[in-house]
Amino acid sequence: MGPSRPLHGIKVIEFCQVLAGPFCGCLLADMGADVIKVEPPEGDLMRAWPPIVNGYSQYFASVNRNKRSVVLDLKTADGLANARKLALSADVVIENFRPGVMAKFRLDHASLVQEKPSLVYCSVSAYGQSGPRAKEGGFDMTLQAMSGAMSVTGDADGRPAKCGIPIADFTTGLYAAFSVVASLSKVARSNGAAGDFIDVSMLGSMLGIANLQTSELFGTGRDPVRLGSAHPMNAPYAGFRCKDGDIALAAGTNKLWEAACEGIGRMDLTKDARFTTPSLRAKHQNELRVLLEQTFANFSCEQLLNIFRQRGVPCAPINTYSQVLADAQVEHMGWVEPVTLPGNTPSKTVISPQRVSGERLSVYRNPPALGEHTQLVLSEII
Repeated sequence: MGPSRPLHGIKVIEFCQVLAGPFCGCLLADMGADVIKVEPPEGDLMRAWPPIVNGYSQYFASVNRNKRSVVLDLKTADGLANARKLALSADVVIENFRPGVMAKFRLDHASLVQEKPSLVYCSVSAYGQSGPRAKEGGFDMTLQAMSGAMSVTGDADGRPAKCGIPIADFTTGLYAAFSVVASLSKVARSNGAAGDFIDVSMLGSMLGIANLQTSELFGTGRDPVRLGSAHPMNAPYAGFRCKDGDIALAAGTNKLWEAACEGIGRMDLTKDARFTTPSLRAKHQNELRVLLEQTFANFSCEQLLNIFRQRGVPCAPINTYSQVLADAQVEHMGWVEPVTLPGNTPSKTVISPQRVSGERLSVYRNPPALGEHTQLVLSEII
């Protein structure tokens, strides 16, 4: 890893476990920061999560590439002293314990900033550092429930469902990484001005990406509801059944709607008074779905996708992960790379999807064994 990555030269100490905080650290490491993950003697809890390959967790590997691992027992005087030295040697500290835990070790922002005013300190938590729920813990599923996301996920006549991806964890990690980089930029522009204390919560992050749903509530006074793959304000904009499976179709504008109808030989639908505008199509989308799927039943998925692609109508197969990772576009972008897990075990990972100055942000450090870099890292601060 060379100095061309945007965060080369930035040192980050990560006191985090499981997903939201470690994903923030992973994003910073991908961008070139030297991220040192401080783990207890038993390691990050996620190291024990399957699938386990030759004793090493693939889950853990997925968000801990490009980091160094240090084992410190914060319950011992030496461990705590070294943790404090590490934190004060860094540009950034990330932690995701419940509010108040880091203060017990004098590793909180208020304690560290007295000696290093320029420190950027980011606390990731379920509900935030203050307020009536601050002391409550949370995992991705409970925050999807608390935030309202589960109330709009699933079929209209089904039970609330969580998103299959741990979206609360990953969204919070993204907000945290963005905030850290913004604060680093401020410090750099101000020639050593005071850093920031960043408070990123999973609840706030989930509300932050729910603008369409909250605006619907503010505008109508009604809670949004579950619609399966459909859209409350647009149609056809959903998954549809074909002869041999399902596809996703997003023909929300009048121009796209007309192109789709022309492709399947159903221009009569464009003249139907129920379907002449996007809002009318959304209002009558159940009737529209029945009519479209009656016609789609005459086509295979691939036939329909080709028809719509030729006319510039956004559409896609509903892929499994094995299918999308085998897609020509993913191969072209080079998003899947080999990694070597501890024990010399070969594996693969999906790298950071960005490109910087045309270059992929490839893996430059394999996921670390527990405490792999303890002696090296501590020698750098003595």
